[in-house]
Amino acid sequence: MSEVGERRSEVGQTSDLRPPTSYPTLHRAVVEHMVRQAVYQRLGKPLPKPAVAPNPLVVNVSARHCHLTSEAVETLFGRGHQLTAHKWLYQDGQFAAKETLTLIGPRSRVISNLRILGPCRSLNQVELAYTDGIALGFDLPLRLSGNIKGTLGCMLMGPAGFFEMNEGVIRALRHVHMSPDDAVFYGVEGGEKMRLKIGGPCGLTLDKLLVRVDKNFKLEVHIDTDEGNACNLQPDTACELIK
Repeated sequence: MSEVGERRSEVGQTSDLRPPTSYPTLHRAVVEHMVRQAVYQRLGKPLPKPAVAPNPLVVNVSARHCHLTSEAVETLFGRGHQLTAHKWLYQDGQFAAKETLTLIGPRSRVISNLRILGPCRSLNQVELAYTDGIALGFDLPLRLSGNIKGTLGCMLMGPAGFFEMNEGVIRALRHVHMSPDDAVFYGVEGGEKMRLKIGGPCGLTLDKLLVRVDKNFKLEVHIDTDEGNACNLQPDTACELIK
């Protein structure tokens, strides 16, 4: 498995693996946003739309991963085990854990090194790309994260044992996280759909991008590896949200 969130940068890391409270590492898009605003203001020119936006747009590729309950973690890694942060993700408090698993699908087909994202959640969910489903023999349903009723199950294998999921294997809907201020700027509400225009030599436009709004969200689009590979998404690829 490639690193969860191929284009994610480290938000910072301290010795006790808690999010840093001082001198955080700024995401490249945040720095570019600040520089763009400063340059245009210094030149006395009107700001282009991306610079007027309250927050910079970050587009990240989410590689296959899973979310687990604390009970599932203990079954797989041993009683009392807690997830250990490997890399802090762009959304505050979210991290890619050091712990990985093996997913066992139909006819004993497997995916090894399946990354766990923390912290623990109230349900167990595995998020795969379409091509992962083909390799495993899964007909993956396209679902909003958390909407797992009636979905496929699988077997997870960890160093301390097995955990059977009766449901929860999905292909996640492409979506954008945004704050209420971002939603006002783009003229959208939670649950609506937008388009993501991606530039570059393999540029394309992704439709039906689900809007998720919360006061704690940073402006960030999540697409899966199939979508990221199709447009050869790079850290400097120009992207634009369109209502």
